[in-house]
Amino acid sequence: MPIYEFRCSKCGEMFEELVRASDKGGVECPECGSGHSERVISSFSFKSDSGVGTAAGSSSACGACSKSSCSSCG
Repeated sequence: MPIYEFRCSKCGEMFEELVRASDKGGVECPECGSGHSERVISSFSFKSDSGVGTAAGSSSACGACSKSSCSSCG
């Protein structure tokens, strides 16, 4: 079951949700409860022999993190 990133159209909250292929309904926002959310394109990270890398040229492996390395993350 893949995890997707969503943005609520009502309050703007960004959140992740596990979504089954068979789920046809909207995803409910955990902040305001609205069923009006849209899936957003998210970047991904990967692990190579030289460490953690990022896709699409982003500066960190974590979308919400400003660090360039995950070694300082807890």
